[in-house]
Amino acid sequence: MDNSASAIRGGDERQLVVFDLAAEAYGVEIGSVREIIRMQEITQVPRTPDYVEGVINLRGRVIPVVDMRKRFGFPVAERTKDTRIVVIDIGGADIGAVVDAVTEVLRLGSDSIEPPSAVITTADSDYLLGIAKLETRLIILLDLQRALAVEAMQAGASLPSSSSGIESSKTGNGSGVSDVSIESATQVVVEESYEEELQVAD
Repeated sequence: MDNSASAIRGGDERQLVVFDLAAEAYGVEIGSVREIIRMQEITQVPRTPDYVEGVINLRGRVIPVVDMRKRFGFPVAERTKDTRIVVIDIGGADIGAVVDAVTEVLRLGSDSIEPPSAVITTADSDYLLGIAKLETRLIILLDLQRALAVEAMQAGASLPSSSSGIESSKTGNGSGVSDVSIESATQVVVEESYEEELQVAD
């Protein structure tokens, strides 16, 4: 078991951002999530992997965006009003992860989390941190910083470094307005802001 898996089970409680992907629930630690935004227009960039959708201009910052269905080998699905881009902080660089929906901010005790089975743990899945057991469902815990680290490095080397001259070539169906501003040092504020957003219809 690696240090990341041990860390997520350490301590009394973990705060997670939970999202849906291909009819399954996944969770990431809130400290790694910088922001959650609605789906918006994406600019394609040539000669990038299929799962790299392109880049977005987020308040003057150019951020590469990865389709997590393609990244994990799931069937491609139509984007809906619930589709979100989860902006992950990877070593000071931001990368967006497209998910089917973001559903909640959840606190879990360490006794609710079990390590991933040896059957599903391979060299290509070391970003799987564990399985959270709730009364009626399971949540797969991910280390998206690790899962997207290679993409972040590749994108940083190949994508534009500024937002000037970007023209949209892929169209989302949302307004691009931020749902949540997530700062790792203000987790309480984040949770309150996100719960408020969940109560407001799109």
